[in-house]
Amino acid sequence: MDPDWKLAETDRVTVVIATRNRRADLLRFLDSLVGRVPVVVVDNDSRDGTAAAVRTAFPSVRIAVLPRNRGAAARNVGVRLATTPYVAFGYLDSAWAAGTLAQAARIFDRQRALGLLAARTIGGSDPAASETAVRSLRPDSVPVLGFRGRAAFVRRDAFLAVGGFSSVSFSTNEAMLLSYDLAAAGWALAYVDTVVMHQRSSTRSARRRLELRNLLLISWMRRPLRRACADAFRLAHCATVSADACVAFGSALIRLPWALANRRRLPPQVESEILRLERETVAA
Repeated sequence: MDPDWKLAETDRVTVVIATRNRRADLLRFLDSLVGRVPVVVVDNDSRDGTAAAVRTAFPSVRIAVLPRNRGAAARNVGVRLATTPYVAFGYLDSAWAAGTLAQAARIFDRQRALGLLAARTIGGSDPAASETAVRSLRPDSVPVLGFRGRAAFVRRDAFLAVGGFSSVSFSTNEAMLLSYDLAAAGWALAYVDTVVMHQRSSTRSARRRLELRNLLLISWMRRPLRRACADAFRLAHCATVSADACVAFGSALIRLPWALANRRRLPPQVESEILRLERETVAA
């Protein structure tokens, strides 16, 4: 699915793309963007000539080359390089519906307290990025505290103020932890179902393990100790019957000291909102 750009979009949103060793896909994606919106590419230590190809084909694109693969946290570099008030995160297997970026900019302009806007995601086989993952959230007014998908727009200043994406997520669940931290800092978050991203199907087996690991680490970093212990027990029990859960649990244990060193309890009102959304999701 190629991005459907029927009209020039907006100069108030920068598209930030983190990539590694996907030169051909990136060049095709950039061809749909350059000249319509500002673009920043962060090269996660590619070995296929990505940076040189981008500089040759699209000299107007700002590009940062990292000495090692930083996963999702690489996007923090791109956000710092952006000069627009809002940022959208580009993924090479996804495409926004026509007019989406301009619509997101208008929503941010109207809602000055809005820190993150989550789009409706259509397609794809990853449950963390599917429409199902956000179906229980009401549009516009309810914080997106359960959102784990990739279709996120952020207010640049708010994103940077809370530290951006954590390195713990690497390549999944990054929006979930970010949403917790933005809400804790007092920013509003919203899911708007008329802002749409289309995603290709994906069958990455490793992604499920990363998701299970990161959900547990996020719990230890932000949730009450009783909840964190319960989540650890639940994943440990699943590990007795699931290879994915077993790998995820072992990987989480290795990183647990780091998570505890970065532990910061959420304000009570944010924790209450998370619990309410979890109950709604279970009841849906």
